[in-house]
This record gives sequence, structure tokens and C-alpha cells, in this order.
Amino acid sequence: MIPDLAHLAARGESVTLELKRSTGELREAMHTLCAFANGQGGQVLLGVKPGGELIGQQVSEQTLHDIATARERFEPPLDLHIQSVEVASGRSVLVLTVGGISDSVPYTFDGRAYERVGNTTRKMAQERYELLLLESAHSRRRWENQEADEVPLQELDRQEVMRIVEAARSAGRLVGPVGRGLPELLDRLGVRHKGRLLRAAVVLFGKTFLPHHPQCELRMARFRGTDKTEFLDQRNVRGPAFRLLEEAELFCQRHFPLAGRIESGRLQRVDRPLIPPDAMRELLVNAFIHRDYSIAGGAVSLAIFDDRVEIWSAGRYPIGITPESLTRPHLSVQRNPIIAEVFYRAGLIEKWGRGTNRVAEMCRAAGLSAPEFAEVTGAVVVTLRVNVGQTLAADWGVLAPDRGESPTDWGRSLSERKSTRRRVKSSKNQVPDPERQPCARPSWRLPLFGPGSLRSLPMSCITTRTS
Repeated sequence: MIPDLAHLAARGESVTLELKRSTGELREAMHTLCAFANGQGGQVLLGVKPGGELIGQQVSEQTLHDIATARERFEPPLDLHIQSVEVASGRSVLVLTVGGISDSVPYTFDGRAYERVGNTTRKMAQERYELLLLESAHSRRRWENQEADEVPLQELDRQEVMRIVEAARSAGRLVGPVGRGLPELLDRLGVRHKGRLLRAAVVLFGKTFLPHHPQCELRMARFRGTDKTEFLDQRNVRGPAFRLLEEAELFCQRHFPLAGRIESGRLQRVDRPLIPPDAMRELLVNAFIHRDYSIAGGAVSLAIFDDRVEIWSAGRYPIGITPESLTRPHLSVQRNPIIAEVFYRAGLIEKWGRGTNRVAEMCRAAGLSAPEFAEVTGAVVVTLRVNVGQTLAADWGVLAPDRGESPTDWGRSLSERKSTRRRVKSSKNQVPDPERQPCARPSWRLPLFGPGSLRSLPMSCITTRTS
């Protein structure tokens, strides 16, 4: 006898256990097995009264044939384990067992899916069935884990790979020997499979993105006012994901006002960023690792208005995540786990679903509203309500910066800055021309990664500008 079978039956029906008197209730038993397979798994005991008494039944060849025939009506085929346990002379309890948490869900019996709710089996709602179908398909075959046959190894940026490996080792998230050859490094980062490059490798370390990977793009714009009528600055960049993250951060520094003051007893100026840098970085990182890369025309977009900052990323929220859930404790659901894993190793994310909650906390601590999350026309949008049109300097007793002044100007004396403003008066509201200084790395740039992590390297990028 199965150990503790009597004790198991006496516990009664539950989310993983169903009791049936005999195979006369075989059809209902199959419905329950289907529900178990779509959930946590479970067992159906045939030959047990509802109260848990083991009465058994006669088990003949025909009985086993009926069960085998019913088993064939599952789609996809169900891994069903059958065991006969004798409880009295000529009478046995049949124990039918199925596992759960399978990549094959959802299962159906006679064309219908079932689910278990408590100790009850019921038909699964069509919406739930379709969600499980999408989730199952995505878990096995994602855009990022498909082979990039059109990209040779030489088309990956070895320096960028080494940069990320160095960051991962500094963060303590890549231990042991890693080798020096590019194939070995890619294998350690999980972006190569059986000697073939995955598309995730192109997203993270590619050098050439057209014509096969146009979606590896970042679109940035500073608009005049509160709508998209007039550009003050526009840049479109294609590059590997970590470099795009750096470019987005540079664009923010270029257009965000920065208030500051000199405190008594301190030699260095105290700065007050418009948005906490760690919060802004977290939102940008989320856009790159959770977006839907299967949309060829998609991109990450950063739009700066006078009254707000918006971050757009192609694709809907992953299954199980809603805009409302992001402001509460929630699980970490990754659309692109390979790409996310490399960002994790580089020290840029955790895996506990705390990122958006931390962003809200940092914003509130800085006197800002929490970010607003939404899904608009198949894209995820994060909005930060901030006054970009003005600096926060009014609260700090310093002169607000004009267009044309870089942050290196803001720590100078009032008279020096007024002189600078007279020199740039004719070009007020203009921004530095990226054609003359493409992908510049100004000395006042905040570090993208923590101390001792990544070192910034020059980037050759594709840039357009409209003004």
C-alpha cells in the first residue's frame, strides 16, 4: 500500500486531492486530472468514499483499458501515473497522479480546459486559457533565445563584452575563471547556445544593426512646451543596450536643470538633481530589459517636455503584471530573462520585483510624485511629473540656469554667469550641436555604474538631429 494512503484519504479533498467511489465517475476524474495538470499537480483516488473511507473496487483489464482510452483524450498528451493499491481481498484503490507547473500547459480534456479552485474543479475561462497559451509559447520560444544565424562572431563588439565581464566580476556576480576568448566569454554570459549566437547577444554586444535588427534603437527628444509640436533637440541612436542606456542618461543630463548651492564649511557645491539619478536609471533599465524585441519597428523612447518626462518601450506588460501592481509588492516577471541576467550580472538590477517600488520611494523622498505607469496602444509608458521648464533653484537660493549653460557653469559666481548669459543671449534656447560633438562625454557626467564598475568607452553612434 502507498505509505499513509488511509491517512491521505482521511484528510479529504483539497486543491491537490480528489476522491471518487469508482471508475463509474471516470469522466469527472479526468476533468480533475486536467485541472491538476494546469495547476500544482495532484492525485485522484478511485475507490474512496467522500468521507475518506477506503472501499476499493474490482480492477479488471477492462478497467485499465477504459482509463487508457480516456487518457488519449487529453491534449497535449498527459503524463499520467497509475498505481493499483489493494485494500481488501479482490478490491483495490486506483491512484492516478499528474504533475504540475509544466511548459505544456494549458491541458484540455475533450477540447475543454479545467482548473482547480480549492477543492472544486471547474471549466477554465477563455481569457485565462488564452493567457496560459501565450505564457507557455513565450517561455519556450522567445525572440531573445532564437539563433542569430545572420550575425557572425566578428560582428560583436569584443571591447563591450570585456567591459560587461569586468563589471560583473567587480559586482561579484561572475566568479571563477572566465577565459579571454570571445566565445568563452559569451558562453559564460549565456548569450551563446551550442556554439551559436543568440539574438540576445546582438542586443547586448552588437556593432551593426541594419538591416536585421532595427529595433535596437533609442529615440530621444526634448520638446518645447507640453506637446510634440516643436522639437528643441532630437537624437536617434542604434547601439548595444548598455551604450544606449548611457546615451539616455547623457541626454537627461543635457536637458535637466540642476540646482545647487555652496554650503558654509564645504568646498564642494551641493547639487540637487531634477530627478534622483538612481530612480531615472532604474526606469531606463526596465525599459531596455522588459521591452518586446520581436517588434521590428519598436524602440525605447525618451521624451522630455516642460512639465514631464516620459519613457516609452515597445510591447505590453508581461503576463501577470499590471500598471497598478507595480506600485505594490509584486513578483519579478521577466520578458527577456537572458538579457535581464546580463544586466543583473553587471550590477544594474536585482531580481526581487522591488525596482519600481524603490523608484517611487526615491521620488517621494525628493519631493516628487511617484511615477505613473500605463499601457498605451501596445506600449508601456512611464511618466514622471516634474517641472523641466524651471530649475528647483528657487528653493535653494541660486540663480536658475539658462539654455546654453552647461552644468560646469552653474557653480560659478553670479557675475561670471551673467557675463556668460550675455555671450549666449543670441543663441538662447539652443542646445549644443551633436554634429560638431557627436556622442560627447562631458566631464560633468554622473557615472552610469557604481564605483569600480564599468569604464566609459567611446561610442560610434548613428545620430540625427532636428531643431
